[in-house]
Amino acid sequence: MPALPAFSAPWRDRAGRLSGLKLATFLFALAPGLWLAGAYAADALGAKPITALLHGTGEWAVRFLLLSLAVTPLRRIANFPKLILVRRMLGLTVLAYALIHLGLYVVDQNFVLTKVVTEIATRIYLTIGFAALIGLAVLGATSTDGMIRRLGKAWPRLHKAVYTITVLGLVHYFLQAKIDVSDPVFWTGAFLLLMGWRFLQARRWPSNPLTLTALAVGVALATAGLEAAWYGLASGIPAERVLQANLAFPSLIRPAWWVLALGLTLPALNAARLAWDRFGGGKPVRSSPGAAAVAR
Repeated sequence: MPALPAFSAPWRDRAGRLSGLKLATFLFALAPGLWLAGAYAADALGAKPITALLHGTGEWAVRFLLLSLAVTPLRRIANFPKLILVRRMLGLTVLAYALIHLGLYVVDQNFVLTKVVTEIATRIYLTIGFAALIGLAVLGATSTDGMIRRLGKAWPRLHKAVYTITVLGLVHYFLQAKIDVSDPVFWTGAFLLLMGWRFLQARRWPSNPLTLTALAVGVALATAGLEAAWYGLASGIPAERVLQANLAFPSLIRPAWWVLALGLTLPALNAARLAWDRFGGGKPVRSSPGAAAVAR
């Protein structure tokens, strides 16, 4: 078979064939950026379009970062091993949106680089966000096949820094949100859900509908507590009032309920996979929780 060119289209697999999964992921990665660009061109972003673009690109960077962390749990829970093919693409998408986010901040500061540097150095939420961006750049630069071979066993250890980077990104998201932190709370809950699954694997606990349901409920409660604590510390709102609001379903749907709904998709996927395997629709997956613990 002839060697592949140095540059291969992102929608092709390693054999050069069109991959429907990679094409769909590539189009999905482009969609938010194209929507934001179209909204800017149509003057549909309000009185401060650059600020809207700045927030939008930052939010999508966080979302794609969490999607990249969801690849390993989903491919194991849903028995969809091909998902691993798009993890690198998702990671590079995170870096792209984060770099655009920084570029828009430079635009917002009228290209005065001394002011940009001073702001990043003196405003803690900008310092945290910039540190996360540097981490993403390092992971992006070491994500090539050549760097994976060159780093060898050090590569997995280096790329576990993605968890710290995610925490930094979420803290940056919280601090810049200021008043309404509903979105940062939800995405932090999603992160806790993904890390909770990894904790189960590290402890060699089985991933089944019962344990995954317990995980979803536990993380939803933790999310409600996180929101109450944040408002209590940041704005002085009594924590019990926020907790009461979280329990006021369905009059007001707080982020914890959305996290619960998201978490319950995991046991649903797992149950569907088990039923599919049981009735001969697919090959059962050998359980290897210990091995899963070393995967991102």
